[in-house]
This record gives sequence, C-alpha cells and structure tokens, in this order.
Amino acid sequence: MKGKKIGIIFFVLLVVILLGGYFAIKYVKNKEETIVEEYVPQEEIADEQVRQTIVSLYFPSKDTNEINPEARLIDIKEIINNPYDKLINLLIEGPKNEKNKKVMPDNTKLNKNYLENDCIVLDFSNEFLNYSKDDEKEKMNIINCIVNTLTELNEVNKVKFLIDGNESEEFKEIYTRQNK
Repeated sequence: MKGKKIGIIFFVLLVVILLGGYFAIKYVKNKEETIVEEYVPQEEIADEQVRQTIVSLYFPSKDTNEINPEARLIDIKEIINNPYDKLINLLIEGPKNEKNKKVMPDNTKLNKNYLENDCIVLDFSNEFLNYSKDDEKEKMNIINCIVNTLTELNEVNKVKFLIDGNESEEFKEIYTRQNK
C-alpha cells in the first residue's frame, strides 16, 4: 500500500511538473513573439523628409551685433552639387530669425565660386562693396558670417573674395575662421 501511495504521489508530481513546464514554455514563446514584433510608425516618412539636412548660417544679432548661428532645414539635393552657391544665396536672402539682421548688402549677387585646395574663392558683384564704410564692424560681420558659414563644410578652411572677377583692395586677404 505504501508503494502504491508513493506511485500516485510520484504520478501527480510528474503531471504537475509536465503541465507547469508546458505553460511556462508557452508563456515564454508568447513573450518573445511580442518583443520581436515590427514597429509600425504612426505616420510614414515621406521622401522629402529623408532628403533634408540642417545647415548653419551665421548672422549678426540686432541687439548685440554679435554673430549667431541660425539652423536651416534644407533639401539635400539643393546643396549636393554646389553647396557654396546655395549657402551664399541663403546668406544673401537674410535670416529667418527676427532677432538677427541681414548681413549682405542689398542686390549683391554671387557671380561664381570655386574651390582651390581648402580655399573657396567667391566672386561677388560690385554691390558687395555697398556696406557702410564708416562702420568697421559691419565689414568684419560680413566677412565672419560668410567665413563661419562656409567653414562649416569639411573641405573649406579659407575664403578669398573677388569683386567682378578682380581682387579688391577692401577684401584682399584670405580669411579664416576666427575662434572666440
């Protein structure tokens, strides 16, 4: 009788262990399936969103006249072939932030630009010289805004200015970024 009792207890324990193991394995499998599920975003990402990048443009502050970066989100296709042209034209257009002011003289146009080693040569129209000659800070702001904007690009370390294809007495140096 004692052997029968031990056999029944052994059988019941075996059934409990087997059922417990079965449900434990099933629970773990369900948990793994939940973890592995693919995330589906609420909104699909449009092709235009994928092709955008942030660039930094520099403009003087209206209050302090100190140069500040302004981030712009632009389509990568606009700057892929000639980023210098696009960045300068964005500087010519002026800031979007109302706390900053336009730095480039009115009606300035970029005639052409080219890269020589790590120096970008910018050929501006004659209107580029229409800044206030009385204020030396204005000239330095123009230079520093252009230099800081273009030296954000890895391949540019220096900037040289031409006016209608010729060197100008006012901008005869080769400019580099000034660290504060």
